[in-house]
Amino acid sequence: MKTRFLFFSGKGGVGKTSVSCATALHLSKKAKVLLISTDPAHSLSDCFGVKIGGRMKGIRKNLFAVEIDPAMAMEEYMEKMVSKMPNHKLLEQIGGGFDMASAPGIDEIAAFDKFLQFMESDEYDYVIFDTAPTGHTLRLLSFPDVLESYIGKLIMLRMRFAGIAGMIKKFLPFGEEGGEGTGDAIEEMKKRIEKAKKIMASRQVEYNIVLIPEEMSIAESERALEAVKRHNIRACSIIINNIIPENTQCKFCSAKRKQQQERIREIKKRFRGMRITQARLFKEEIRGFGMLERLASELYKP
Repeated sequence: MKTRFLFFSGKGGVGKTSVSCATALHLSKKAKVLLISTDPAHSLSDCFGVKIGGRMKGIRKNLFAVEIDPAMAMEEYMEKMVSKMPNHKLLEQIGGGFDMASAPGIDEIAAFDKFLQFMESDEYDYVIFDTAPTGHTLRLLSFPDVLESYIGKLIMLRMRFAGIAGMIKKFLPFGEEGGEGTGDAIEEMKKRIEKAKKIMASRQVEYNIVLIPEEMSIAESERALEAVKRHNIRACSIIINNIIPENTQCKFCSAKRKQQQERIREIKKRFRGMRITQARLFKEEIRGFGMLERLASELYKP
């Protein structure tokens, strides 16, 4: 089967990493899974209780993980870019000099270059993304559109400064080696951008929103859902996390649970038509394989 890409996103502190790790552990029992953290504040290592880091690591049979290091991704990308651009001083002739490391958006281009590498891989049955808080994630997912617009501007620049556009293929992650000239490089980039957009809009991609039954989390999730739909990305499920179990012996717990139940009814109305999964709040911290198995049993009941 084609690789399926699962994104888990949401407001900070709602339990995206726990849900991502539990899902990866659950799926790895029957399929080969790669779990990727794109959140600079990585916590996969803490969640599994296993040191992971910026290099691919096997943590259990069929389960692999990596925490993308933005600084490492930037360094790798800059090395690759500089090695391909021996004539980059040409850009200085435009005026104002050209410092590639400080070029606007270059850090995000580097991150997306790494992101695209995983998106194009067919080595795994599932690739799961534990993402940064909502705003950063949506910016990453919308990057093909941003680059497409960026390329349009560069094509216009080509009309004014002959030869500069021919360097595009060495500057962006979509360029390939080879080709007869500038036009070929641009066309090749456009093809790769279209491929990325096609993958993101296909049924290979599932976008899952993790939230807690509180108004601020619900409101942010609604905004995220609207943005995802604008980019033609398939939003599949809402995961309501940290639901307080019933406890008649605790007045505070009962009052809080009553408030949460009202929010859950609201969630079902506001996200009507989407698959909704609920996971209770555990008294223990979700850390280590044992607790992740317990969370997975809540999320993926037979």
